[in-house]
Amino acid sequence: MRSAIAVPDLDAWRDEARALLAADVRPADVTWSPPGAPSLFAAPLPVATGEPRRVPARFLTLARDVVLHRDPGGHAVLYRVLWRLTHGEPGLLDDAADRDLRALVLRGQQVRRDVHQMHAFVRFRLVGEHYVAWYAPDHHILARGATFFRDRFRAMTWAILTPDASVSWDGEALRFGPGVPRHVQPRGDEYEDMWRTYYAAIFNPARVNPALMRQHMPARFWPQLPESELLPALIADAGARVDAMIDPAAELAARLQVPMSLPVLRELAKTCDACALCGPATQTVFGEGPDAVDLVLVGEQPGDEEDRIGRPFVGPAGEVLDAALVAAGIARERVYVTNAVKHFRFLPRGKKRLHQRPTADQVRACKPWLGAELAQLRPRVIVCLGSTAAQAIINSRFKVSEQRGIVIATQWADSVIATHHPAAILRVEPEMRPRYEAELIADLRHAAQLLDGRASGVADP
Repeated sequence: MRSAIAVPDLDAWRDEARALLAADVRPADVTWSPPGAPSLFAAPLPVATGEPRRVPARFLTLARDVVLHRDPGGHAVLYRVLWRLTHGEPGLLDDAADRDLRALVLRGQQVRRDVHQMHAFVRFRLVGEHYVAWYAPDHHILARGATFFRDRFRAMTWAILTPDASVSWDGEALRFGPGVPRHVQPRGDEYEDMWRTYYAAIFNPARVNPALMRQHMPARFWPQLPESELLPALIADAGARVDAMIDPAAELAARLQVPMSLPVLRELAKTCDACALCGPATQTVFGEGPDAVDLVLVGEQPGDEEDRIGRPFVGPAGEVLDAALVAAGIARERVYVTNAVKHFRFLPRGKKRLHQRPTADQVRACKPWLGAELAQLRPRVIVCLGSTAAQAIINSRFKVSEQRGIVIATQWADSVIATHHPAAILRVEPEMRPRYEAELIADLRHAAQLLDGRASGVADP
C-alpha cells in the first residue's frame, strides 16, 4: 500500500501521479489522505523515472478543478481515471455514462460553483486603512478566487480571511498566509448603508422567487451580506411594486418620489416612455425658467413648433402669451413656464401635424413630471392655462368657462387660478378674440397682485 497526500494543487498531484504510474502502482494500492493526516501504515511514494505518460488536455482541465475539492476522494478518482486512460482505455473521457468520469465532472462543477459564489458573496469592510473580508468557501479555492479580486481591486489594499488560509493584496503581489477562525471577521462599516441603498434600488420585484433566491444565495452567506437585512421587507413589498411596474404612471411616480433638481429632472424626462406619446413626438418638451420663482404658468402640451424646437410656448400660442405678459406687467424671464403633458399629441395630415388634445390617461401618465417640477419650485402662485392644466392641478371636474379667475388653494401652491389657453384664443371667432385676450391679461394681472399681496379670497378646490 502506498501513501499519497491530497494536496489542493495540480502540479503537486501530477508529481504524485507520475511517481505512482512510474512504479506501476495500481489505484487500489494507494491511500489518499488530507494534508497533515497521512496514513501511518502506508509506504512512501516512489521516485518518478522515465518520460511522463501523455493524456488528453481535457483530463488536465478537469483535474485542475477536481484537486481543489475538499473531499480527498477526488484525488483517488483522478488517479483511477488516469490509470485507465494509460492502461487500455484512451477513449474514456468520451463515455459520459462512466461512473468515475461522472464523479469527476460533478466535483469540478461543485468547485467552479464555489468560485462563482466567492466572487458574488465576499463583502469587504473597511478596517483602518485596509479592506478586509471573512469568507468560508466549501473547497480549497482561495488562490483561484483571489485573482478575480486582484484584477478588480488593484488600487485597494485588501485581505480575504478563510478558515483554511488567508490572502492579502498590497498593490504589487498576492501574499498567502494561515487561516483564521470565524470570530475574527470584521463587523459593519460606514459604507454598508450606501450598499444597502444601492441594493434596494436595483432589486427587481418582478423576478422575486424566494426558493430560487435561497438556492443562489444560500442562507449560510447571509450573516456576512449587509443586503440580507433588507430581503424580508423587499420580498413582502414585491407584489405592490410589481403592480406599480405594470402601471407606468404609478412606477414613474414612485421613481420621482426622491427629490431631484430641475436639471436632473429635465434629463430624466428625455427618456420617459410612460405613455404612447413618446413614440411619434420629436422630443420631450420640459419646462423652462429660473430654478427659484414665485409664479409658474402651466399649459396643456407642446405644439408643433415647440415639439421641433424643444422649448415651451415658442410658437403662435407663445406669441399670444408673451404679449399678454407684457400687457400684465410680468417679465417672462421671471416666471417658469411648463405644460401638463411633455410630448406633442397630433394627427398627421400630409406634411402637417394637427393638434389633438391629450387624453386623461396621458395627462395622468405625465402628472408625476409636473408634480416633481412644482415640488422643486414651490411657487406661491400658479396660473393654469386652459382646462387640461387646471384639471391636472386643481381637480378633474374643473371648468375654465365657469371657474376662470377664482383663487384656489392646492397642494402645489396656496394660490392657483385658471384662465384661457393662448392657443384657444387663436381658435375663437375673430370678433371674440379681443374679449378672450382681455380676460387672459386680467387673470395674469390678478396673479401679479396675488404675488404683491394686493388680492385675496381663496376658494376651495
